[in-house]
Amino acid sequence: MGAASSPQPVSPRASLRDRLPAFPWDRLEPYKTTAAAHADGIVDLSVGTPVDPVPEVVQQALTAAADSPGYPTVWGTAALRDALTGWAADRLGAQGLEHTNVLPVVGSKELVAWLPTQLGLGAGDKVAYPRLAYPTYEVGARLAGAEPVVYDEPWELDPSGLKLLWLNSPSNPTGRVLSADELRRTVAWAREHGVLVFSDECYLELGWEADPVSVLRPDICGGSHDGLVAVHSLSKRSNLAGYRSAFLVGDAAVLGDLLQIRKHGGMMIAAPVQAATVAALGDTAHVAEQRERYARRRAALRSAFEAAGFRIEHSEASLYLWATRDEPCWDTVGELAKRGILVAPGDFYGAAGDRFVRIAFTATDERVAAAVRRLAE
Repeated sequence: MGAASSPQPVSPRASLRDRLPAFPWDRLEPYKTTAAAHADGIVDLSVGTPVDPVPEVVQQALTAAADSPGYPTVWGTAALRDALTGWAADRLGAQGLEHTNVLPVVGSKELVAWLPTQLGLGAGDKVAYPRLAYPTYEVGARLAGAEPVVYDEPWELDPSGLKLLWLNSPSNPTGRVLSADELRRTVAWAREHGVLVFSDECYLELGWEADPVSVLRPDICGGSHDGLVAVHSLSKRSNLAGYRSAFLVGDAAVLGDLLQIRKHGGMMIAAPVQAATVAALGDTAHVAEQRERYARRRAALRSAFEAAGFRIEHSEASLYLWATRDEPCWDTVGELAKRGILVAPGDFYGAAGDRFVRIAFTATDERVAAAVRRLAE
């Protein structure tokens, strides 16, 4: 009898990778190639990435802080924490904020992906998020080994084992805005069942046909931040996606635990970016200017797509139009790619989106005008 073969070592990398779905954007590459072959070039409306200049006031603050040889702190400077609490009080209406109620993070996607792990969730725990949603909510649950659960209405969930509930208003991808009554009902339900709520409000500054409100507004949270954390980002409002600057506001106990974990992990925003964040939060002129750009592009693209036979649903806020031609989403993606226009298929955001596409209006004015012309041909 031959010697028994030795068991092969299991690669930790492979086992973690195997928990995850296929990276959705890889599937779009052939269509991107088709769109890029258009004689007048591609109009990329697939990803909501800013294309306009970083505000001058922010660039100046970044440059002034460029000589930063020491390590930054995970919690950020006192000036940054002052800026975060001040902005949240002024813009969100949150009351009674102290420095313990805020925490800067290295972009919101990093936070979403690793939050369940940092909260200590794992097998037997559930993480819930909207049926149509940013795919990183599911990724975060799977990285932690927790069970991802989708919902239509959060208060219809089975609360057993549910540890983390994601809200997203305004929604990515649909642009839907939750009303104050819906938020109030969700907060009451979550507190009744001991479920932690993280509210992704990164598009809150971008309401068009609705006025998005924060879960931290006193009439929604009852003047208490217990069990509630709001997630905000400067990527959209200030064109700072390349800076990776986001922050959390809410329950001091939850943020205190995350702060300690993130200290151990070295999850710190670069010192010049912290200074730039202070400048961005202190200036409203650039926010209004950027809103005007997006409003103009949104109106042009909405009219053009509707004239081309699309129906727009929700889309009352955010940087996207949620559109359908009542056909499989990949058919729509393929037809638009032939015109040199790239959009995101709705099934990237859940099976319920399989007959929709998400259209970003973050392209330049020149590229938006090109899309409008092509849709009219």
